[in-house]
Amino acid sequence: MTTSVIDLTDLDLFTGGDPHAVWKELRAEHPVYWNATAQGGFWALTRMEDVTAAYVDAAAFSSRQGTVLGGSYRREADSASGRMLIASDDPQHRLLRQQIHKAFLPELMERARRAVRGGVRAALDRFQNEGGGDFAREVAPELPAGLLAVMFGLGRTDALHLLSLTRSMIGFQDPAYRSSSAGATGLAATQVEIFDFITALVEERRRSPAEDLVTILLNATVNGRGLTEDEILYNCLNVAVGGNETTPFTAAAAVQTLIDWPDQAAVLNSEPDCLPTALDEIFRWTSTNAYVQRTATRDIDLHGRRIEAGDSVTLWNASANRDESQFADADRFDVRRTPNRHIAFGVGAHRCIGMGLAQMEVGLLLQEIATRRLRFEPDGPPRQLRSNFMLGPTHLPVQVRLP
Repeated sequence: MTTSVIDLTDLDLFTGGDPHAVWKELRAEHPVYWNATAQGGFWALTRMEDVTAAYVDAAAFSSRQGTVLGGSYRREADSASGRMLIASDDPQHRLLRQQIHKAFLPELMERARRAVRGGVRAALDRFQNEGGGDFAREVAPELPAGLLAVMFGLGRTDALHLLSLTRSMIGFQDPAYRSSSAGATGLAATQVEIFDFITALVEERRRSPAEDLVTILLNATVNGRGLTEDEILYNCLNVAVGGNETTPFTAAAAVQTLIDWPDQAAVLNSEPDCLPTALDEIFRWTSTNAYVQRTATRDIDLHGRRIEAGDSVTLWNASANRDESQFADADRFDVRRTPNRHIAFGVGAHRCIGMGLAQMEVGLLLQEIATRRLRFEPDGPPRQLRSNFMLGPTHLPVQVRLP
């Protein structure tokens, strides 16, 4: 085992350090790295080639034991194993995906687009009128709020409440978001509260069906049977967390990036044709979902290391997306970058089912920023989420400058 002191569970690295410098070292010196922990440890893959291969080889790198380190309170295996889309393998994964994908059809997505666009425009109007504020709290949450309202048939108040619950779940180690119960017990309490919310919504949809995800899952069949109560709850949670958390953190990180790279912000504002490449570069650069966990199903030899069956293996998207062997000038943010084969949404069968929604939401935000030709300047220090799984600012005070 390596004697390196690198610890990818050290949250101080992600709030006040430079994880990209650490990943660069791992790519160069320890591409298959054993990260020891009090609970045992896990392998970390950091090169694009290795991360991509592990995504594609789902038979050797299983999702059934959960996709987040420590994601299930006091359980060795994730309690959603085989019942939630992201915690299942084929054929169950394929069958669940076919049903959940019905909520992503064009008519519902167009309603979501209108809701998100309206929310973002209203939030930016307020932000401009006030000369700025905390972008992470005042603008970024509008992206998932409109989406949630459509996907789950919620009013604005309920959508924002569900957003606050999922944020407490993802940020359970961050004082800004965790509930009054600290640590893992706080995580468990928040998960219970989310399930209570979804359970009440399921009962309501049984009485009054709607054009939303819950009703779709209530009517879904897998191998000739309806989904179980657990499958409905877990997959509603899957979509809620995936849709709620990645896009607002990406939105806030995007604004921080435009502040850090004013020359590229100027290009975005002056060349609207670069919006598609700028959007891809935002996802590559921010890589909000830093890693996913897999479990080896057999012994695997890789770069001279032996990964044993049953070992936890983490695939670091955020590292792969800065891999020098794959991206020219990888540590430069370039809104004109092409080609840009990033893996911010994963690869293969487990590519994020909400990828199109995330592209739509963040794309609408960038379009509004470019159309208004907004410039942002720092108005205080940002604060990063205390997490190694989800990356992005929880607090981003900025001033708005107009042309």
